[in-house]
This record gives sequence, structure tokens and C-alpha cells, in this order.
Amino acid sequence: MIVGERIMYADGLVPVNCVFAASVEGHFSEQQITSALAKIQNRHPLLRTNVAWSRTNIPVFVTNSSISSIPIDIIERTSDVHWEEVSLLEWERPFDLTTEPAARLVWLRSETVSDLLLVCPHCVCDGSGFVTLMRELLLLLDDPEMNLEPYEGFQSVDALVPASIRESRMIHWKGKLFSSLARGLFAILNPKPAPREGSYYLLTHTLDKETTSGLIKKCKAEKTTVQAALCTALLLAYQSVNGKTSRNKVISPVDIRRYLPGVGHDHLFAFAPIVELSLSRKGAQHDLWQEARQLKQALVEKADNVNAAEMLFITEYFHSSTNALLRHMRSTTGSHDITISNMGVLDIPSRYNNFIVGAIHSPSVGFPWRNPNTLVVSTFAGKMNFSFCSHESFLPMIDAEKICREAMWMLLEDTRTAAPQQV
Repeated sequence: MIVGERIMYADGLVPVNCVFAASVEGHFSEQQITSALAKIQNRHPLLRTNVAWSRTNIPVFVTNSSISSIPIDIIERTSDVHWEEVSLLEWERPFDLTTEPAARLVWLRSETVSDLLLVCPHCVCDGSGFVTLMRELLLLLDDPEMNLEPYEGFQSVDALVPASIRESRMIHWKGKLFSSLARGLFAILNPKPAPREGSYYLLTHTLDKETTSGLIKKCKAEKTTVQAALCTALLLAYQSVNGKTSRNKVISPVDIRRYLPGVGHDHLFAFAPIVELSLSRKGAQHDLWQEARQLKQALVEKADNVNAAEMLFITEYFHSSTNALLRHMRSTTGSHDITISNMGVLDIPSRYNNFIVGAIHSPSVGFPWRNPNTLVVSTFAGKMNFSFCSHESFLPMIDAEKICREAMWMLLEDTRTAAPQQV
């Protein structure tokens, strides 16, 4: 495992599971799902691996040629929100990656509608990978004769970074220096995971096509992006609800595939560089759209300056600090308010020959960190969907609802549609 994967594995101490759900109107059999999952597993190397520990006490992915099939759990579907209840359970339902494949499917089945929940540990799959898996699953269910072309996985970061980085003495020196500083810092802090009270929760909402279109047009008219506007509105709302305890910082993950040609657009990968964004002045009166334009510029500049290959290579020196880093993430509130991941328009059709996809719900994840606040946004069939994930011990659900309502009210105020009641 690279360090980024190892962090999302959390060294196997606690589950870090992601759930991606689709609601499908139509019929298919268990055998069709089994066959589709077998082809998907055969295509993606990470779904044919288990986790073992090396002699240097580092978890590694090991290919298992006789690994078991991706399991299917069939549950009778009871309501249109049943998938939300199951998602919360799946966040905390562990994988035994020493023996099991890194995926499972939960099928909420009824006579007319099914909810298909793909569940993967975050160490093998990011948002883009989830879209690939769901797209492949639906295509194979519609056309069982379709085949998927397997690809080769990478054995180390050396296969992903150019020789100019691997052979640079300066970069090796930076890696050794930064990892030594990290070890010293964590030795002083000696963080211990903070106890948690309460439970995880998931808040969801979908904007209709008209409202989604209005918001996109408004962002374009204001010369900004949906991501920048979302970050601005959430930061303003967070400050409004939480006051002085807010940090005025949002984390925006960036798809690493735009930086590393070795990672295919439809390959599974878990590491994502991040960009940190803040409003111009915490506590001041802000014009949302002016701030959104500034955040857009900052996001573009910082994303363009990301050196993912160098970052990936340097972080490999941090394996000796990973345990302490994980304790730190589970003990401190962090320097940010929320992580916002906008997956954009999903490359998944809504109509197939044999069924219709009525909805796709943005991926959700229950992070075991002290600060688990995460908003995932995606757009499917012209509708923008939101999944807000957190834990009562860090942000009470009633406050999260206030923050989401206020952020949506600000964003939609000028789009000639009423703000939604909740997110």
C-alpha cells in the first residue's frame, strides 16, 4: 500500500467504508448480478487482492488467484429511504481484507424497484472509481454478453512517477526530512483517539432539474463554478451556525488521474491530493458571489500547482509515522470545517434496454476521524444530489441540518426557485 491507501485502510483498526447506491426500475436475476460482479472482479486487480503485513510492518496488497467472489446480500426493500438506513450500517460493517475481496453488493429488492448498494473500503476506491464500478455493473446487467478488458495494477509508486522524481536527490532528501519532522512532532503530541458518543448520520437531498439548471446558470453568470459556490456557501453557513468554533477552511479533493497518466480514468485508485480553501476574512460580512469568484481563482491556481507525482513519492517516507498520523486524525478536530467533493456529472446512462435508473445517490462514507464532516455532490439525469456525512460527537445532526439549509438558501436565493427544506 502507498501511504494514502494505508491511511484510508486505517491499518485495519476501524472500518473506512464507502457506499454508492443506485435505484433501478426493472428486473434482473441474482445470477445476472453474480455474473456481472465476476467480470468486474476479473477486470480490477484491487478486487482480487488481500492485505498482508510486510517484514517492515507495512500493509501490502497481495494478489490472491483463488480469492472468493464478491458477495451479494439480498434484503427485501421496505421503503424509498431504506438504502439510507442500510448505508449507515455498511459504513461500520468491517471487511476482513486478509481473506475477503474489497467489495460487496447489497441488493434491496422489491417487485418493481431495486436499490443496488456497492460497498468498498476506501483504500481501494475513490469517487471516480465508484462511478466506474457502477457504470460497469449496470452495463453488464443490461447486456450479460458484454466483456470487460482487464488491466495491470501497479506494484509501487515507482511505476507511477517519472524517473526525474525517482532519481532526484533533492526529493529524496525532502522525503527524509519531512518524515523525520513528522515523527518528532507526533512523538511530542502523542495523540490518543478521542472517545465518541452518539452515532453517524447521513443527510441527503436532490435538487430537481429546474433548480439544478438554475444554479448552474447562476454560477456561470457570476463567473464562478458550482464547486466554488458550494464551498463559499458552506463556509458562510458553518460560520453562521457555529460561530467562533468554525475554522474558515474547506478541503476540496482533486482527482489524481488528471496528474498521473499511469492511472487510467476507469481504473481503481484511492489516493487524492487536496486543495485547502478559505474565505477572504473570517467573521466579516461577505458577498457570496464575490467570494465564490475568489475561491474559484484560488481553486484553479492551487489545483494547477499540485505536483501529485512528487507528493506521492515523498509520502512513501511517511510509513513510519502512519500509526501516529492515524491517532492524530482520530484525536484532533483538524484545521478545517468540512471536506467537499464534487463529482460533477456522472458518466452513467439513465435508460437501458431492460431497465431504467431512477436515481443515483452520491457516495457516502463514515470516516472514523475526529472531524468526519464530508459533503459529496454529484449530478445525474440533470439532478444535483447531496450526501452530507458526519457523526454526532463532532457536529450534532441538528446543527448540520441548519448549516445545509442555510447554505442552500444562499445558493438558491437568486435562481427563481424556492430553497429546499433540508439537505
